[in-house]
Amino acid sequence: MSEAAHPSSGSRAATSSTSSELELIEQLKQQLARPLFAAVSYQFSHFQNTVLSYQNKLQYAELKIRVLEERLRLVRIAKYGPGSEKLSDAQLELLELEPAVSNAEVQAESERPAVQLSTKTKRAHPGRQELPANLPRVERILKCAPEQCVCKGCGKETVVIGHEESSQLDVEPAKYFVLVNKREKRACKSCEEQGVVSAPLPPRIIEKCLASDQIVIDTVVSKYCDHQPLYRQSAMLERDSGVELSRATLDGWVLKVGELLIPMASAMRQELLRGTYIQADETPVDVQMHEGRGKNHQAYLWQYSRPGGTVVFDFRLGRGRDGPKQFLGQFEGLLQTDGYAAYDQIGGPKIIHAGCWSHAERYFSEAVQLNPQDPVATAIVARIDELFAIDAEARRQALSLEARHALRQQQSRPLLGGIRQQIEGARATALPGGALAKACNYVLTLWPKLTRFPEYPELELSNNLAENSMRPVAIGRKNWIHVGSPQAGPKIAAILSVVESCRRMKLPVRDYLAAVLPGLADCPIQRLPDLTPAAWVTQHP
Repeated sequence: MSEAAHPSSGSRAATSSTSSELELIEQLKQQLARPLFAAVSYQFSHFQNTVLSYQNKLQYAELKIRVLEERLRLVRIAKYGPGSEKLSDAQLELLELEPAVSNAEVQAESERPAVQLSTKTKRAHPGRQELPANLPRVERILKCAPEQCVCKGCGKETVVIGHEESSQLDVEPAKYFVLVNKREKRACKSCEEQGVVSAPLPPRIIEKCLASDQIVIDTVVSKYCDHQPLYRQSAMLERDSGVELSRATLDGWVLKVGELLIPMASAMRQELLRGTYIQADETPVDVQMHEGRGKNHQAYLWQYSRPGGTVVFDFRLGRGRDGPKQFLGQFEGLLQTDGYAAYDQIGGPKIIHAGCWSHAERYFSEAVQLNPQDPVATAIVARIDELFAIDAEARRQALSLEARHALRQQQSRPLLGGIRQQIEGARATALPGGALAKACNYVLTLWPKLTRFPEYPELELSNNLAENSMRPVAIGRKNWIHVGSPQAGPKIAAILSVVESCRRMKLPVRDYLAAVLPGLADCPIQRLPDLTPAAWVTQHP
């Protein structure tokens, strides 16, 4: 065990060493002449200073090596996947020497020791899954074969006495067709001077577009819900219908829909700001700048939402404080974020900042990844897990916010003092600059924000819902790669706002877009608050 872990033993050793040095100096002073003693004393002092200098350098080098080893292990874990967390540093080093090692091999190596049998009791199988009752039913009558229609005993014809039913989920493949609109024209044969009148055309998303509204909506949903890039959709359309449409045409449809939804996103923003609780987070997205550099610019999509409610994305070219400051304005409710400093000093004077326990636990989990046998970090993670277990039990029982608040007062609040004591004790002995020290500093710095949740019933323990809302963006980035231009950014943010809000509220996005988009360009701005996804759910339960 190091002296850093037991400072008392280190101090005793230092005291013993100092006393023996003083005794040696006193003996030399008595036995040597004064000039000789002075020379020896000077050389001894110089030698002692040199030794102390080398000791300090050695201690610094050892600390630096340990920090670098932690960073190297993190890099290797990220490189070889989650299975590599179970491997020792020596095993990870051997993987570096193995050419083209696969994740499957890493996983197999990590699972080489005997697997411990789970002590959990196996739950009974819930039985055959029931298909949703809202899906239409199409019956298919299967008749008996001719020989089954005759009684084997008397030879008379049998009668139908009932049916044995079984159900399967089925699908009709997409069927493309040409929709021919014939507008009725009417005229009075007796009053020719009255002219001819024609039936009005229904409003459309894009006037004079070759494709119907459903095709336009399908293109948007396929890209931003199913993450299908436009070049792939173009190829699929040609394969299934024989119609060749360029990516530029499909891109024009998407940008037009985004342009129509920008005012809707603005109404959703006002809807969000009128509330009392917002979760915020941000994620990078590449943007083509068309400056001739051949390099994308890293912009950001800032996400603001309320749990179970509206989600609004805001496109910004940077990650500075200006983005949330402009979006939130004078908002004075609860703002829950991670530890990013850009969220500080924004909003109104009464705004209340809250932290995220998932981010706090993530730092300690990283320390456990580096040293799975570390009892300090493991114990802290276990205590934080207890907080999440209490909220999970509240969700399992479907408790109201008031009942969850009472449960937190009874069980969560008493845990906070112990968690802080553990973290303070861990920081005192942690390696400076190491993963555990960083985790401790992060939590203790944000402690006032992290301990807001027992005071406000609606406040969630973590920002996970906000992070989940950005997963479609992360998946989409791997498919559609980047945003085509800075001008396209706000339009895409508006589409993502509507799509993610519909997903969170369990509102069918195709039906909603089909009902709202046609004629939206001519809709008075005063009507938009009645057309947002949240308002639509209220009006169409």
